[in-house]
Amino acid sequence: MANSFIDKARITVRSGDGGGGAVAFHREKYVAAGGPDGGDGGRGGDVILQVDEHMSTLMDFRYKRKYVAGNGQPGQTKRCSGRDGESLTIRVPRGTVVRDTATGEIICDMAGQDTFVLCRGGKGGWGNQHFATPTRQVPHFAKAGLPGQERDVTLELKLLADVGLVGFPNVGKSTLLSVVTRAQPKIANYHFTTLSPNLGVVPMEDGLSFVLADIPGIIEGAAEGAGLGHDFLRHIDRCRLLIHIVDVSGSEGRDPVADFEAINAELREYSPELAQRPMIVAGNKVDIAPDRAGLEALKAHVEELGLPFFELSAAAHQGTRELMLFAANRLRELPPITVYEPTYVERPPEIDTSEDLDIQVEDGEWFVDGPWLRQLMANVNFGDFESKNWFERQLRESGLYKRLEEMGIQDGDTLCLYNLEFEYQS
Repeated sequence: MANSFIDKARITVRSGDGGGGAVAFHREKYVAAGGPDGGDGGRGGDVILQVDEHMSTLMDFRYKRKYVAGNGQPGQTKRCSGRDGESLTIRVPRGTVVRDTATGEIICDMAGQDTFVLCRGGKGGWGNQHFATPTRQVPHFAKAGLPGQERDVTLELKLLADVGLVGFPNVGKSTLLSVVTRAQPKIANYHFTTLSPNLGVVPMEDGLSFVLADIPGIIEGAAEGAGLGHDFLRHIDRCRLLIHIVDVSGSEGRDPVADFEAINAELREYSPELAQRPMIVAGNKVDIAPDRAGLEALKAHVEELGLPFFELSAAAHQGTRELMLFAANRLRELPPITVYEPTYVERPPEIDTSEDLDIQVEDGEWFVDGPWLRQLMANVNFGDFESKNWFERQLRESGLYKRLEEMGIQDGDTLCLYNLEFEYQS
């Protein structure tokens, strides 16, 4: 892959931890027994993905691989909450697909949205102001903040283009792009002139303009990683229409029909669905062909497959207008550019519950705290029935309820888990 174009990157992201609550008491002249006034900790910062329309590669992620948001600040006196941690915004090109590295599942597709919260910051801990009761007027404890989330993700750039140009190296794809758009790709008479995808807008009347992508030349074995094609085949995943350029001049001693079938085989190997994408075939370099034998053989073969065929000389601007007009009208009938639906399912983390928890009891209220409990609660969505059931099951399997019953907890006693309070029922 060329150093100037990076289209895949793996990074680790971590949101901020919540700040701890404060233990403090009101101190003011002439005010006796002011009571607890420790404030809550600030919330940890989120990690947010944001589309940057001016980015075209994932180059920024080549050397920096870890991104961490700010932690929430501890609570203050006078019931003042700590400052929230600073959220971290990571800018990505439009068209970036975000996958869970471990499973390969799609978390989000940044082609269809401008921002996405990848990791949410941990909640801040409660200050001692929350724990005062008529019988416990001077609580000397507060709660620590919940930890943030951490994820390993893979960013994969799939360019947003309506039409993709495919074919062997040096068949004239870059020349065609330069003729029908204002793009200025590098053009030379040797293989692999194009080392990164190039995009251009084809201007058409009646609102038919579309985006055309010149994909680096595909060679036999590309789907298995040979040549440059393997790195860039993903960029035609979103294309609604393919234009297959074939050199019919015979200038390199190649058989146009064999070339056509070889590229189609690579597309099928990479993605059977992609191989079924609507295709137009263009026999290029007709102006320098010594005879029409190769052209006629390819035309007969393509038309037998039911595909539209165009004779073309991109360098001489011959047939280019007709080809683009046909492509524009064909796009009218096709569905919009693909936006990938998320397939990622949040999986509960594996949490070691063997470490003892700190259990305190005062006036029928049971206070439970500990590192693994904080981690557990940081991964629970209490608005989701299944998530709450998983939380309940983890507590029961950890032996917490059994230990509480051995210590004498009764039905109706208040159980405080971090900053969650509920009535205990055996």
